Amino acid sequence: MHSATSESLGPNGRPALPLLESLSQTLPGKIFVVVGATALIAAGAHISLPLPFTPVPLTMSDFAVLLVGMALGPTAAFSALMLYLLEGAAGLPVFSPMGLGGTAQLFGPTGGYLFAYPFAAVIAGAASRLSRSGMSSFTAAVMAGTGATAIILGFGATWLAHSHYLSASSAWHVAIAPFMFGAAAKVVAAAMIFGSTRRWLRS
Repeated sequence: MHSATSESLGPNGRPALPLLESLSQTLPGKIFVVVGATALIAAGAHISLPLPFTPVPLTMSDFAVLLVGMALGPTAAFSALMLYLLEGAAGLPVFSPMGLGGTAQLFGPTGGYLFAYPFAAVIAGAASRLSRSGMSSFTAAVMAGTGATAIILGFGATWLAHSHYLSASSAWHVAIAPFMFGAAAKVVAAAMIFGSTRRWLRS
């Protein structure tokens, strides 16, 4: 494993950033990092805009998932997102306020997106590993973020199609197409933050 002064992700999936890796060395630090990550995602979920042509609101939670994955690495990010889903299922106000909350929201129209988050965070966490292979940090983050976003949109559309008996074409138009431009912008923004942070750490 790389030392705490290295920003790259170790093979055990520890955080990609030195401060986060340092915090993760103790149990209180691990709890702080994971709970803090769920708070960030909850804040993103509450930045929510309803769309009249789809039951899926536009939120910033997926952007937060990308940042958490890139910052924490696959293992810690997966744990954080699983805790996030458990918090929501328990009734804590961490999901978008546009939904019913609790387990009803998990099994509602947006359930596929929510259940995809832990797996998307794992994919986003691959950004640091890709950058260690000689790829630029920005390019690695764009690739990882694109893969993570595809997981979110794919799970979300499949879930919505199944629960609402939609055709593939209808699912595309209500669950994927309205969010593609915003999703691309979020991937680029997350990649810029990731790349800038790594450059700052090297300076």
